[in-house]
Amino acid sequence: QVQLVESGGGLVQAGGSLRLSCAASGRAFSTYTMGWFRQAPGKDRLFVTSIPWSGGRIYYVDSIKGRFTISTDNAKNTVYLQMNNLKPEDTAVYYCAAVRGLYSTARVSPEEYDYWGQGTQVTVFS
Repeated sequence: QVQLVESGGGLVQAGGSLRLSCAASGRAFSTYTMGWFRQAPGKDRLFVTSIPWSGGRIYYVDSIKGRFTISTDNAKNTVYLQMNNLKPEDTAVYYCAAVRGLYSTARVSPEEYDYWGQGTQVTVFS
């Protein structure tokens, strides 16, 4: 059974940093693409970034380019989202997701993903 478990969210002042983790288990993810999405209150779940587990092209939404970095640790079966220079508009529940396959274009729609974590809250105050 596939499980994605996020951690690392919290309350942080604007300009601060957080690192989110997504521990993946239940299968080999080498042929999966991993993504991070976020959902603010009353808003749709939106794409943030994605990475092929075994390496390849990384995609970022424009609003977080230069501030967020996605990475994988194969030994720990974990995907990370390093978030720097956080802004109040980054406040949301952040979700880790996985989709089978490696793609030449970004998978930005939540409907394209097969597995989801439970989410972790990130709150940025000014």
